[in-house]
Amino acid sequence: MSEKASQRPARDGDDRERHPLAMETLVSLCASRGFVFPASEIYGGIAGFWDYGPLGVELKNNLKTVWWNRMVRERDDVVGIDSAIICHPRTWEASGHVEHFSDPMVDCRTCKRRFRADQIGDERCPEAPAKRAIRECDLTAARAFNLMLRTDIGASVEEATTAYLRPETCQPIFSGFKRVREAARQKVPFGIAQIGKAFRNEITPRNFTFRSREFEQAEMEFFCHPSEREKWFTHWLEFRHQFHLDIGFDPSLLRIRPHAQDELAHYARAASDIEFLFPFGWQEIEGIHDRGDWDLTRHTQYAGKELAITDEETKERYTPMVIETSVGVDRTTLALLVAAYAEEKLADGETRTVMRFHPEIAPIKAAVLPLSKKLAEPAQAIQKSLRRHFNTFYDDAGNIGRRYRRQDEVGTPFCVTIDRDGAGYLPHVFGRDGYTVVRRPAELPARLPMLYAQLSR
Repeated sequence: MSEKASQRPARDGDDRERHPLAMETLVSLCASRGFVFPASEIYGGIAGFWDYGPLGVELKNNLKTVWWNRMVRERDDVVGIDSAIICHPRTWEASGHVEHFSDPMVDCRTCKRRFRADQIGDERCPEAPAKRAIRECDLTAARAFNLMLRTDIGASVEEATTAYLRPETCQPIFSGFKRVREAARQKVPFGIAQIGKAFRNEITPRNFTFRSREFEQAEMEFFCHPSEREKWFTHWLEFRHQFHLDIGFDPSLLRIRPHAQDELAHYARAASDIEFLFPFGWQEIEGIHDRGDWDLTRHTQYAGKELAITDEETKERYTPMVIETSVGVDRTTLALLVAAYAEEKLADGETRTVMRFHPEIAPIKAAVLPLSKKLAEPAQAIQKSLRRHFNTFYDDAGNIGRRYRRQDEVGTPFCVTIDRDGAGYLPHVFGRDGYTVVRRPAELPARLPMLYAQLSR
């Protein structure tokens, strides 16, 4: 394990730690700057659903791109798929979701609201915030509430088939294991990865985008020989922890928490969470799980299709074990926003907000800022050429200092200023090494990607 990895035992009592950033501050910032805001906002929103604005979608897409590059394109033992959101209903019978995928739910007989029984603490009742905590309400006994979202498939009610929006993205990987292995000509050990939407009818969505009813997962299921499951579990735990460091998380905001025996799923031998310190405490952003042969065995039973393999060299026949890495894309995007947020004191005593994203993740990679509108034509030509490489922004309105400040507020790593006389005063403004003069504008598209690559290593 990397020396930077902080390993904590399960439920070690320090979950009360909090990031100094107030959640309300971040939610307001995300809405005002176009990162994230409520879905159907003009109608009052809909609980558990969120829209990503111009900056938010770039941030989220950059995260997914980096994940895909690291997990699929840069490895020769992982391939990717993009499966359907709706699977055959038997899929969820085989996985156990139809029977067991539920949370304990209670109803308040007074205010008619529903709550998760295992999450009720000292929170105030929304209908009587000044009077009582939820646990003091007139609550029903807890009962199981299935979290899958149902839908009907078919042209008429009589002929419709009940189906479900997938609650996780991994099951289509297991059901497609044989087809993908043969088509991609892969030998065990190898992995299948995908990024996709999942849906859960959460009783009480909470903590902004952390727990939502619609979310994205980036998952990889790695199939290996039973004798190598421990080796690959350790490999993927280290690999995935390093990924989060590489995208800019401070090590102090990350920890690895192994699951206690009573936390493990009945089919799991081992599991560890990579947790991030949010304003609401330590929470999981990624899980690494040893799932054993549970999933392939269950789909073999329910589909009647054999998913065991035969080793070509030893002729041994076995069902592969599965090591899973599953990262919450929305959760990690939220963590990136939390980690990037900073406040700076100005010389006049005022405080300004800045976002400090890693260049590989930043929504806008370069802003083009001509010193005057007279330079608009060459500046726009430069921006057009840069857009072939990464997302850019053009701004020629107002004081140059304010324009720089606006880019600091959204975490832009590069600002390109077009100024015929800049070489004369830039050393005095930014210091000897704090600037670069490009005397031939045609060179800029080639120069910036190199600078970007240097910063992104």
